[in-house]
Amino acid sequence: MASVWKGSLSFGLVSIPVELRPAVRQDHVSFRLLYKKDLSPVKYERFSAKGVGPLDWEDIVKGYEIEKGKYVVLTDVDFREAALGKSSAIDILDFVQASEIDPRYFETPYYVAPIKGGEKAYALLRAAIRKADVVGIGKIVMRNTQHLVGIKATGDALTLEIMRFQNELVPIDDIRFPTSASVRPQELRMAEQLVENLAARFDPEKYTDEYRANLMKLIRAKMHGKKLKSTATEKSAGDDGKVVDLMARLRQSLAEGKPDKTAAKAAGRSRPRKKAASRTAVRGTTHKKKTA
Repeated sequence: MASVWKGSLSFGLVSIPVELRPAVRQDHVSFRLLYKKDLSPVKYERFSAKGVGPLDWEDIVKGYEIEKGKYVVLTDVDFREAALGKSSAIDILDFVQASEIDPRYFETPYYVAPIKGGEKAYALLRAAIRKADVVGIGKIVMRNTQHLVGIKATGDALTLEIMRFQNELVPIDDIRFPTSASVRPQELRMAEQLVENLAARFDPEKYTDEYRANLMKLIRAKMHGKKLKSTATEKSAGDDGKVVDLMARLRQSLAEGKPDKTAAKAAGRSRPRKKAASRTAVRGTTHKKKTA
């Protein structure tokens, strides 16, 4: 992918020439809105709330609503005055422990790739960040907008993640959550066992977008004039607000979660009995020989 920004990554007196490349890509199915009768694309035209239009772009201004129906209008000159100016550097302000940062702060990732001449300093910074298990916190200006960023070591790469500022996070206190006082010890033990039974290494290839796959199957079938059978599966409708027997649900989940283990245990329990029976038979035969 093409670079989206070029400049330098600075910490202390060290400046590393780098460029940013996207670390994620959009993979959704997009559609155009069409006129039903002739399948011609639908255009969007700009009308005011009072029905005036269609409007040209030069007739449109940007306004900040200070109260219902009242606006402060900002011009291009105003935006230029507020702008921080173009920046060609990512200045690392602090190195903080990765465990101290709430995951909600992180947003969009980019690869930080070294430009010719910066490879050695790049490798040095990457090694230092990895060994200390820290994240470099800095700021960058992209497309006239200032962003808070985090620099991490990810494999052989340094990655930059656009971060949210504190005022963008919704405080946890704004939402009511249940306390731990309602959790009973026996329920907790069963829940922990269920978590343990479902424990696995993270394998991203296991998790696929089934809806997207179904859409693409339908599209390909329609391209060839075919009709696919419905692939929809019926989902549970939930409990409709009814009181749930949590212990019963936990037991059911444990029973359904690991059927192979249950079967193995049952098979294991049956084997010793078989051996015991064999030993009895042998002892009986020996006894008969002695009697004879």
